[in-house]
Amino acid sequence: MSSFDQLISELELLEADAAKDIAEAIDVEALENLRVGLLGKKGRVSLVLASMGKLSGEERPKVGQRANLLKRQLQELLTERLDKVKSLALKNRLVEESIDITYPPSGVPFGHRHPLISTSEKIVDLFCGLGYQVSEGPEIETDYYNFSALNIPEDHPARDMQDTFYLRNNLLLRTHTSPVQIRYLEENPPPVRIVAPGRVYRRDAVDATHSPVFHQVEVLSIDEGLDFSHLRGTVMAFLKSFFGDLPVRFRASYFPFTEPSAEVDVKWRGRWLEVMGCGMVDPAVLNGLGLDPERWSGFAAGLGVERFCMVRHEIDDIRRLYTSDLRFLEQF
Repeated sequence: MSSFDQLISELELLEADAAKDIAEAIDVEALENLRVGLLGKKGRVSLVLASMGKLSGEERPKVGQRANLLKRQLQELLTERLDKVKSLALKNRLVEESIDITYPPSGVPFGHRHPLISTSEKIVDLFCGLGYQVSEGPEIETDYYNFSALNIPEDHPARDMQDTFYLRNNLLLRTHTSPVQIRYLEENPPPVRIVAPGRVYRRDAVDATHSPVFHQVEVLSIDEGLDFSHLRGTVMAFLKSFFGDLPVRFRASYFPFTEPSAEVDVKWRGRWLEVMGCGMVDPAVLNGLGLDPERWSGFAAGLGVERFCMVRHEIDDIRRLYTSDLRFLEQF
């Protein structure tokens, strides 16, 4: 067999072998190895072309033409197979990494207490440590428990101070947790010491410090011989336990169901900040419950949980407590 026939035969054999190898390649790496082994500088096609030196001038162009045709064919086969391999790999990956959103979760991430809940629990725990017990009441109240029983008659201006959400049949959303005091005293004779946490509602415009829905904690103590010094001592012990050694001051104020009444401020960030109201239970409230004010006396105090939470955690906007933004909540 002449050199020309031998080279042509090698190219045809190479074409058959290469087509078989390319069709059987299963990944990109295998195809790249084939490309280098066939078309690289030291590949099988290049070795055939390197043997053209022993051919005559008439035979060389024919072998070169055949070799170039083979190169184009192999490149087309490699490209076509590469596209198929990539497409198949993508389909397999989509199947392997597919997520069934209806499938039950394999685990539940650990949660934690909302800052409002943890603050409310802290306040209640401190008063329980002082001998108080927890009492709760309904959020939908009657006019009697929310106002009248607390010495707030129908024409009293205090009703305007607490813009109320009225419902049908003389019902309303309670504007404070003080009705819990009346309900508890109706069922339990003194002496009593209760702390009443709960949610309240008022027609407040939403801004950085106000919300139409917020949380209060009410404290009531009724016993023989209680006076304002007991109220002040209780409030001071509570505030010191909650805030630490912050300056505290009492300012004379007015509430329909306490007399005398006071508002309590703490000095925070260089300014006085109101944190709670308090006072001695008005004798008219005791009379309304059938209790002799000559024998029994007591004090009450109320505070906003949101205000305590904002001061404790240095939160600048009350709305952050209600947005359910995990970026904010995960800090606590």
